[in-house]
Amino acid sequence: MASEAPVRILLADDHVLVRRGVRLILDAEPDLAVVAEANDGAEAVAAAKEHEIDLAVLDVAMPRMTGLQAARELNRRFPTMRILLLSMYDSEQYFFEALKVGASGYVLKSVADQDLISACRAAMRGEPFVYAGALSVLVRDVLDRNRRGEPLPGGALTPREDEVVKLIAEGHSNKEIAEALTISVKTVERHRANILAKLGMRDRTELTRYAIRAGLIEP
Repeated sequence: MASEAPVRILLADDHVLVRRGVRLILDAEPDLAVVAEANDGAEAVAAAKEHEIDLAVLDVAMPRMTGLQAARELNRRFPTMRILLLSMYDSEQYFFEALKVGASGYVLKSVADQDLISACRAAMRGEPFVYAGALSVLVRDVLDRNRRGEPLPGGALTPREDEVVKLIAEGHSNKEIAEALTISVKTVERHRANILAKLGMRDRTELTRYAIRAGLIEP
């Protein structure tokens, strides 16, 4: 009887050496195969349109579009695709954000050689994967809140506002942000004002700290 085709994986990480190492781990397994790579979230979304992907493995913090932003977009465009977030940060905030954007699991890079294969197989079975440092009660809490329609921790901003915060934190001017997002400078200014009001913040420095906590940029 013919064996099943391997899981087709999209791997996105802006660090080439990390990406190469993760690919070696994945490609060593007969049931897994990396068929596309990307340097950032925007490239990952583009690659998903060109290749048949079963599972996306995305670094949380990447330039242009983070793994969290890419996961949200991939989940919207390709609802049957499984998604895993890969991160060097043992962060409850990132963990919650990963679940909110539709990821099946959150894997720490420090133990990727131990956890990543199991996480991939769990995701393809439709099961969540939780790294060892996260208590299972966190998952139950998130699922229960979701069922009751209650808000999860964080996530006060819309996806567009997240994009604006990321660009502000990266030091871009209003004009540069307007060009990157194909919107007017006035719209950027309105987004900035709304974001500051929502978060109760006053300036770029506070927004940058928020962007780091929310996984939009690396510290």
